[in-house]
Amino acid sequence: MSKKRAAVLVVNPSRAEAVEAATELAGLLQKADFDLFTISDVAISGVINSAADDLPEVEIAVVLGGDGTILRGAELTRQRNIPLLGINIGHVGFMAEVIRPEITAVARSVIDKSYGLDSRMVLAYEVIRNGKVIDTGWALNEVTVERQHTTMVELFVQIDGRPLSRWGCDGLIASTPTGSTAYAFSAGGPVLWPEVEALVLLPISAHALFARPMVISPKSEIVVEIQSDEALLSADALRKFPLTNGDQVRITRDASKILLSHIVATTFTDRIVAKFKLPVEGWRGE
Repeated sequence: MSKKRAAVLVVNPSRAEAVEAATELAGLLQKADFDLFTISDVAISGVINSAADDLPEVEIAVVLGGDGTILRGAELTRQRNIPLLGINIGHVGFMAEVIRPEITAVARSVIDKSYGLDSRMVLAYEVIRNGKVIDTGWALNEVTVERQHTTMVELFVQIDGRPLSRWGCDGLIASTPTGSTAYAFSAGGPVLWPEVEALVLLPISAHALFARPMVISPKSEIVVEIQSDEALLSADALRKFPLTNGDQVRITRDASKILLSHIVATTFTDRIVAKFKLPVEGWRGE
């Protein structure tokens, strides 16, 4: 007897259209004999509300929302190594479908397993205090170390065991290629295509002669030492940890990856054009 198929829906509960789309999708998948679950604060007929830790084995997570909702979905899929299919509700994002597909097309893609897979790099971090690791975590977009209040933070940065610089700044961003179009982009960092194996490191509003964005090897180890009374570590703006003077944050590439899924194969160039409405009228290509 074949095992019954199952999927989890991650929905932005604050967007009525996301809940409506999830409800329509749930009906179509239930007709295909799927068991459906959700970790979101929504009530959809036939969909079981579950805590993330109690979620049974599923084959895919479908996200209905924006890139922020996809980051929440990534918390589920990273350890389970299952695809994360993002359906954008609202503004064009970088991780979901460029053009919102019909819900029937989404259901068909899930049922037929016809979606494509896009492997994305993940960052790992650990906080070291008095020689002991007191916190660990990960990020799909970026790890930041920032000031807690109005006073700038003093950070001493080392790469691969060698000193790089000391910055009095608003903070520092270590980003994956995926995150290069998020916070790092807003802070003046370069755009990296997702296939590029590299990390982006950049200080935020540093009081220094050299404070340029840097693209470094994914094999490198970044160590950020806090030389102010306090600071705040943030991973994807979801996981946060308060820091104090003398703490060190060690950032490396994580062994895990996030599997983003797409119904329609789209190049990253197309995503950039759609997101920023770049002028390409008159292009004579196919």
